[in-house]
Amino acid sequence: MGDIYGFDAFSPKQIAEKVDSIGVVKARLPLLSMVMLGILAGAFIGLGALYFVLVKSDASFSFATGQVLGGLSFSLGLLLVVVAGAELFTGNNLLAMAWADKKITTSELFNNWVVVCGANFIGATGLAVLVFLSGHTELNQGAIAEQYLKIAEAKCSLPFWTAFFRGVLCNVLVCMAVWMALAGRSVIDKSVAIIFPISAFVAAGFEHSIANMYFIPLAMLINVFGETGGSTVAESVTLLGFIGNLIPVILGNLVGGSVLVGFVYHVIYQRGQTPSKPEDK
Repeated sequence: MGDIYGFDAFSPKQIAEKVDSIGVVKARLPLLSMVMLGILAGAFIGLGALYFVLVKSDASFSFATGQVLGGLSFSLGLLLVVVAGAELFTGNNLLAMAWADKKITTSELFNNWVVVCGANFIGATGLAVLVFLSGHTELNQGAIAEQYLKIAEAKCSLPFWTAFFRGVLCNVLVCMAVWMALAGRSVIDKSVAIIFPISAFVAAGFEHSIANMYFIPLAMLINVFGETGGSTVAESVTLLGFIGNLIPVILGNLVGGSVLVGFVYHVIYQRGQTPSKPEDK
């Protein structure tokens, strides 16, 4: 039990065992459940991003204050994923641990990543369309729309390797938030574990692939159909710019979550133990 640490929480060794067992369940979810939960996660992260932009659109904040408060607001996304229940690609990079322990197959691992990432895309972009149609971006005299354009332009202009390494650092913190949330037994425990790593990655300006699936499509809609359409404010916010951001960020998220968190903890806690063989498919 976790009380060896003086508080009611699971120990790191127990978390590693939970990550393995949860990974098996996640990898073998029925397809419809996996897709629907993935759509929810994409929308949940989008809601966190919406909250972040609302804070950032207030020009009265200093840079650090706006970043930190925005990061705290963005934490809503992972709180919804963990507490309400959903399948998030970046968090599911931890399935690499169950794969390394030979508890799921390579095909199960990649099937989960591809399906969940695609479903996250549907949820995040779908929310972007709804938010645009709602007129939300016109609030604060259009400052919210301008903030989306500014954010998306910065993301679409990132060099490949800058986006990649920002993706790596982002998902180290995201997966550590998920890891620590598994130590908690209550919603309050999980919330505290999530808020600090998530607010840190957002404040630092790191890159989250699923959040970008909300930010950039919404900026594209504003750029084309909003009042700023046709201007040069966000000329880099295009489909090619979107793809150019997603590819390195997804790759960076994969490395950060699966290698620097999942594989590292596999080596520390699980390597050398007798694995249970995955079921033949």
